[in-house]
Amino acid sequence: MRVVLTGAAGLIGGILADGLADRHELVRVDRVRRPGVRRVDSARSPRALERVFAGADAVVDLAGIPHVDQPWDSVSQNNLPATINALEAARRAGVRRFVFASSNHVTGLYERDDPYDRIVAGDYRGLDPAATPFIGPDWPIRPDSPYGVGKAFGEAAARYYADAHGVTAVCLRIGTVNAAGRPRSAREFATLLTHGDLLRLVAGALEAAEIDFCVCYGVSRNTWRIWDLESAEAIGYHPEDDAERFR
Repeated sequence: MRVVLTGAAGLIGGILADGLADRHELVRVDRVRRPGVRRVDSARSPRALERVFAGADAVVDLAGIPHVDQPWDSVSQNNLPATINALEAARRAGVRRFVFASSNHVTGLYERDDPYDRIVAGDYRGLDPAATPFIGPDWPIRPDSPYGVGKAFGEAAARYYADAHGVTAVCLRIGTVNAAGRPRSAREFATLLTHGDLLRLVAGALEAAEIDFCVCYGVSRNTWRIWDLESAEAIGYHPEDDAERFR
């Protein structure tokens, strides 16, 4: 497929560019200039985005500022218009599949509740990971930040474009992806998404057939993960890594 990566100059964009190049024809765009990356600002250049999307089979939308602690004005001025512009450009260009890089922060406030608060703190006393109910994509959203609210908005917008305009959409509530590809804190033993599993997740989202819209958590098969993987497995994602091997 011809796949456009927006926000391609970031960490996840680089991992995907390296790992998917032998499977698909990739076009990389970002608001910053990098070798091999076209300069397009998704938040402010909708027409340029539409031109880039022309002829594409799929879009992986990574655009937007990825920091969870950003304020409301940053989300409203950057992340929301970037998502809206990408979806509208995809519709206009006839893109078949839209993969939205959502976030686990859409449901982040569940981590204040027992037993999830203890798991992310690394306090496993008296807990059985096999007996802990997973937080599912069908649970009510509980964003933990303006950033999380922005991602929830993106999921709703993707649902609208799927239902109203036929742009099939997969929203990935991505866990922790870092440069090292290993846990750096107690929480990340639950939330880690390794580079290899990230590639498997996005490949599944791009290539899954008979999908109109779905929301999936993106996390490795960690012993202490707190998110359900059933919908992700339904699109062909089969994680192979467990953060415990780094403990």
